[in-house]
Amino acid sequence: MSQDRQQPSHPTALLIPKARGGRAQRAMCLLLALCAAALYLAGETLVATAHSLTFHFIALETKALLKGICYLAEEIFHLQSRYHGSFWRALSACFSLRWHGPMLLVCGSAYVALLGGHGQPLGLHLGLASFCELLILALGLQKPSAVEISEMSERSKQNVAHGLAWSYYVGYLKIVLPRVKKSMEEFSRANPNALACRETWKLHILVPLSCDIYDDLEKADSNIRYLTDLTETTLTRAGTKKRVYKHSLYGIRDEDKLWHCAVEYATPLQSLYAMSQDEGAAFSREERLEQAKLFYRTLEEILKGSKECAGTYRLIAYEETGEEETHFLSREILWHLRQQRHEEYALHEGNQPHNPSTTLSSTELNIQISESDLPQPLRSDRF
Repeated sequence: MSQDRQQPSHPTALLIPKARGGRAQRAMCLLLALCAAALYLAGETLVATAHSLTFHFIALETKALLKGICYLAEEIFHLQSRYHGSFWRALSACFSLRWHGPMLLVCGSAYVALLGGHGQPLGLHLGLASFCELLILALGLQKPSAVEISEMSERSKQNVAHGLAWSYYVGYLKIVLPRVKKSMEEFSRANPNALACRETWKLHILVPLSCDIYDDLEKADSNIRYLTDLTETTLTRAGTKKRVYKHSLYGIRDEDKLWHCAVEYATPLQSLYAMSQDEGAAFSREERLEQAKLFYRTLEEILKGSKECAGTYRLIAYEETGEEETHFLSREILWHLRQQRHEEYALHEGNQPHNPSTTLSSTELNIQISESDLPQPLRSDRF
């Protein structure tokens, strides 16, 4: 098998979206500046421009007021269950009283002052604006876009994936990961030749973005073979006496070589998959894929901030291709194992003391070490 065929076809950086930046806000500022320039070039008088602006602000605030009234008509029937019987809490939930109330009052006063007794009365303008806004609300023409919903959910940490990632970390990974190294050391002492590379002494967590999880890894790929279980961790948790936590060690075949590592799926993905299959969850396949990516990103952020879990895990996110590949999963795992071996070698070389008096010249180095024995550089096309 060639080296190119062994490499996964896509890097994780292209699969997992990063958190949204402030580009939308910068675009708003740019468009605001362009609109201001267009108004200036229009040649209208300052009074006429201010008059139009105040009316539009009144229309916007009237829309917020009418929308809040519609919501309040429903929320008033849930005072006890949602707002602990407080009408003020319900009112504050439907209206931003600190902003919309004073804004509407100021804009209305400015509009009357600028009108100066000419033109149509304010009541007619408000009536027309209210009619238009209520018509738009009734027809549902101003629902937030999919991007707005996604951004609000991500910023407020209210996604399904966010909850699953934190539950997975607090209820499982935070318990087992600090004990992984010790279990690996115990196995290595009993089997000195099995775990030669210490950088692979981690729990390798598989994150398939399709959320399709095999209960038996040997059925997922014939190049993966179960070897044994590592030392169990027994704890009393949530009323269960002597709850057992353990990991399985697998052998990953790479041509004529066998790699050993602890590997398992991220079990919360099974919940995402089950939700997408249940009509009651109203969870589409597209939403499942988005939540799976967000689960990976959230879990990665959580683990990076955990000192006790540092150096004890390796997240392996992947997306299956449409073609049937019998050894796709083993190739993904092998790529990460090779990366860890290269990282360990690079770290070892970086820690070697540099002594000019004992450093070999390039000619001496070429004589003593053949080119095929030199360490190969990391592939740059992956990241």
